[in-house]
Amino acid sequence: MDPVIVVGAGPVGLALALALARHSVPTVVLDEGPGKDEQRPARSVVLREDTAAFVERLAGHSFGDSESGARWAGWRSVRRKQLMQELDFGGGIPAPLHLPQHVLTGALREAIADERLVKVAVESKLDSLEEDPTGLTAHTRGPKATWWRGSYLVGCDGARSTVRKLLDVRFPGRTAVERHAVASLRTELPWPGRALLHRMPPWPGGGAEVTGRPLADGVWRLDWLLPPRGELVTPDALVVRIRETLAGWCGGSTPPYELLDTGVHTVHHRLARRWRVGRAFLAGDAAHLLGALGTQGLDEGLRDADNLAWKLALAWHHGPCEALLDSYQVERRAGVAARLRAADQSLPVLRGGKGLRSYVPGTARGHDTLLTDGHVGRGTLGAPSSYAESPLAPAPSESVTVVGTEPGAPVADVVVTAPDGSFVQLRDRLGLGRLIVVLVAPGTVVWERRHWVTAGIMPRLAAAVTALPHPAELLVAESYPGAAAHSLLLVRPDGHLVTALSGVRPAELYAAAETALGGAVPTGRGAGAGRPDRAGEEESAAGAARPRA
Repeated sequence: MDPVIVVGAGPVGLALALALARHSVPTVVLDEGPGKDEQRPARSVVLREDTAAFVERLAGHSFGDSESGARWAGWRSVRRKQLMQELDFGGGIPAPLHLPQHVLTGALREAIADERLVKVAVESKLDSLEEDPTGLTAHTRGPKATWWRGSYLVGCDGARSTVRKLLDVRFPGRTAVERHAVASLRTELPWPGRALLHRMPPWPGGGAEVTGRPLADGVWRLDWLLPPRGELVTPDALVVRIRETLAGWCGGSTPPYELLDTGVHTVHHRLARRWRVGRAFLAGDAAHLLGALGTQGLDEGLRDADNLAWKLALAWHHGPCEALLDSYQVERRAGVAARLRAADQSLPVLRGGKGLRSYVPGTARGHDTLLTDGHVGRGTLGAPSSYAESPLAPAPSESVTVVGTEPGAPVADVVVTAPDGSFVQLRDRLGLGRLIVVLVAPGTVVWERRHWVTAGIMPRLAAAVTALPHPAELLVAESYPGAAAHSLLLVRPDGHLVTALSGVRPAELYAAAETALGGAVPTGRGAGAGRPDRAGEEESAAGAARPRA
């Protein structure tokens, strides 16, 4: 079968190609550039905990070390001279990961260099696209203009997406929602490792808001909110801002600093009308633009890649299931639209307008909480999207039990026992093309796996997992937030909870898995695979066989 064509070699395109490779799907990445990325320290990204775990799995190493990125130790919010809020990350509050974008892209490129299922075609700019019943044909221009044949195509080619234009998809929204002057510099501040949001700083020329976010190796990214009417930011004016801000934070005198990079960042809010057109899809900035009030567009783009990869892989290996492929747009577009809506509704209040004062707390502390949510990844502005209303969500039943994770939300990263008896993090088992079934069984941690794997409910559960309509891995957790003993969690390959059941219920487990796959039941699952009846017994392979979707 033809490979998947990924247009664009930014972080989202590279992450999608690597994610598909982990699902054993070959890809061709069409890179308009020369295959190298400009090093811009002032262009950095903030990733939530689970998104950071996703790219670290793909890259094969952690970014939270002293050379590549920084996980913030805490967060401070200040208004004028008053400390409004202070958070310590760790424990129950996950720390965001902050790193230069070129570091992330470079690490993904290094991983792709060792991946035989991914081919990167540099200096290849897409200029035409044709679809037929069995695939797509794309033409690129450049030094080696050629035609490419693919089974599916994903446009990860940025805000000016050629794929989106060739598909004739509208991209409505708002231009220049916010503007920021940006500087990357190396210096020492009084709160090492802690990000800072300072509203209405008291020094002359402080402006409305300045944010300081730590990077690795003593580097900080500083962002000053600019007036909406397009203030000209000259190099001299930016140096004045830097010196005044550092002096204001350091007791009146400017500490030594090394200026590394500067720029002006303009935030747009746009949302593509369609994210799927036949065999073609949009992801990342090609599908959405956001970034006001601390929200992170690249974080959402990487979530697009994680959501789409396992669905395309299932279609590539077992034949297309329209409901499953359509769910990508339903889930991801709804999540980003909710984030954009929350930001657009909050902007009039937080930036001095009147609009929603009856809905948003009018106090400075209430406004500060909203801004903090966007920056640290919680609340309506920052929390990960939940797919509770997804077409892949199973219907409620009496077997469903309540745990600390809502159905459709990302699962907590607990320690689990793997099939080989080792203890691993749950997130380490994601992204491999399998469903995950987690049994909450207190006390198992004190016994070797071989002593309990054949005892109690385990044989019946193992048989039920083997009979599921898609390959699944059975893991055991000593505990899970809010879960009672013998709760059973069904988790999608992208780490979102499908459902939690009270006890081993093979028929309900099978039905939930089937719904989570969009009704697609891949063939070739083996002679013992089939739907269990209400008593938990398996049908014969002949009686349970289903046509390929």
